[in-house]
Amino acid sequence: MNPSPVGVILAQIGTPEAPNANAVRNYLRRFLSDRRIIDYPPLLWQPLLRGVILRVRPRRSAKLYNSIWHKDGSPLLLHSLAQREGLQKRLGSQYQVELGLAYSEPGMEQAMSVLEAAGVKRIVVVPLFPQYSSTTTASVYDAASFAALGRSSATGSVSKRSVPALRFIDSYYDEPGYISAMKNHLLRQLSRMNAVPDYVVLSFHGIPRRYAETGDPYPKQCLETARLLAEAMHWEPGRWQVSFQSRFGREEWLGPSTEEVLKGLAARGIRRPLIFSPGLVTDCLETLHELAVEGREHFASGGGEPRDLLTAPCLNDSEEWLLFLAQMVTDNAQGWLAAESPPIHP
Repeated sequence: MNPSPVGVILAQIGTPEAPNANAVRNYLRRFLSDRRIIDYPPLLWQPLLRGVILRVRPRRSAKLYNSIWHKDGSPLLLHSLAQREGLQKRLGSQYQVELGLAYSEPGMEQAMSVLEAAGVKRIVVVPLFPQYSSTTTASVYDAASFAALGRSSATGSVSKRSVPALRFIDSYYDEPGYISAMKNHLLRQLSRMNAVPDYVVLSFHGIPRRYAETGDPYPKQCLETARLLAEAMHWEPGRWQVSFQSRFGREEWLGPSTEEVLKGLAARGIRRPLIFSPGLVTDCLETLHELAVEGREHFASGGGEPRDLLTAPCLNDSEEWLLFLAQMVTDNAQGWLAAESPPIHP
C-alpha cells in the first residue's frame, strides 16, 4: 500500500468572490470581524463596522476591484492557484498541495477536507507572508488550526474526533532563498524596462503602530528584508527606502506612508522611481491598484510624470520563488515521508 502523501496548504488572507458591493461586503464582514485584524472590543467595533463601514466602503472598493478584475476572476485567487499548481509540480506525488484562504473560498475548511478525504494525516501550512504579523500569519494559523480541529472557535462545538498533525512554517523574511528569488525576479523585470530607475521604494503593507509597540515583530522583519534585498541588488545608500501602505482608520500606523513618500519624490529630484512590494508575494488590489494606479497619481501630485513611475509585479509563480517554497516544504516535512524525498522538480 502506498503511504498517504504529506498535505501542504498554501495559506492566504482571501479575496471577494466578485467585483461588486455585495461580494465585497461579505468579504469585509469576515475580514474585519477577526480580532487579529481589528482588536477593538466587539461591543465598540461591531456597531461601527456594520452601521458605517459596511454601508459605505464596499461600493467604493468594488469599483477598485472591478478595475483590476480578470475575466476569469480575482487576480489574487488566480495567482494563488497558479502558485498551488506550480508548487505541486515541483514537489511531486509524495505531497498534495491545496490552497486555503482565511476569509473567502476556497476556505481553510475546504482545503483541510480535501486533504483528509485523500487520507492525509500530516499537513505543512505555508503562510504566504514572509514577514510575521499577528494580522496575517497568526490569522491563518488560527484558521488552519480551527479547520483541523473541526471547530469554529475555542469554545465552539466539535465536529471531528480525529485531527491531522500540523506543522506551521515560520517567518522567512531573511531566508537566503527568498532574498535570492526577489533579486532574480527584479533583475528580470528591470531587463524588460525601457528606462533605468533612479530610486527604489520598497512598500510593505502597514499595521497600526500600537501593534508593533505591543510585541508584533513585523516592522523589524520588514526592515531586515529590505536591507538584505538592497544589499543583494547592490543599491547604494540613499537610492532606496522603505515605506508602508494601506492605512485604515484614524489610528497611527507605521510610517513613512507610501502615499507621502511618492508625493515627495519629484521634489527630491527623483524622476524614474521603481516601486516593489517585498511582503506581498501575490498580486492583488494593494499592488495592482494602490501602487500601480494610485501610486502614479500620488507621484504626479508631487510634480512627477505618472508614466515614469515604474512598478514591478509580485513574485507570483516565478520559478525561483516556487523552488524556494518547495525547499521550505521539504525541510519542514522531514521525518514524515517513508523514504527520502525525491529531488524537487524544476
